[in-house]
Amino acid sequence: MNDESNVDYQQEIDTLRNRFGFDFVSIALVQPAEDQFVLTWQYVSGNLNKRYKRIVLYSGKGVAGIVFKTGKPIFMEDVNMGLDSKDLFNYPIIIAEQLQSLGAVPLWKGNRVMGVLLVGFRHGNQLTEDIFEEFQSEIEPVFGSLDTKEMVDQ
Repeated sequence: MNDESNVDYQQEIDTLRNRFGFDFVSIALVQPAEDQFVLTWQYVSGNLNKRYKRIVLYSGKGVAGIVFKTGKPIFMEDVNMGLDSKDLFNYPIIIAEQLQSLGAVPLWKGNRVMGVLLVGFRHGNQLTEDIFEEFQSEIEPVFGSLDTKEMVDQ
């Protein structure tokens, strides 16, 4: 992740949303919390409501928590095929924003994941692997190297 003072994250995610036609784009950032680090959605574009503000994720929980813990992107072309409906409560951003097709990538600062960039559509099968790869190549100059770690398929 580039030096935060040099990047207007809100402007960058608005630009990404318009460039690719995503319905929703958001950045979750690590927030220190006593002895545990939590992730909260700090920047959003295309949101349906403000429920994202109440979502707090721990490492390994939810889309952001999994990407944060593994340091690997997540790609779900169709949420209904990738997740059991009984497990959706573990993914509050998917429910809050009614996402059906999504991808998330880690944002690095040095050798640590400091945030997660999520993009999504509200209809299934809209985010293809080709679009996701193109998106990742275009964000690297702004957000820094995403490393070349293999993707986590859900």
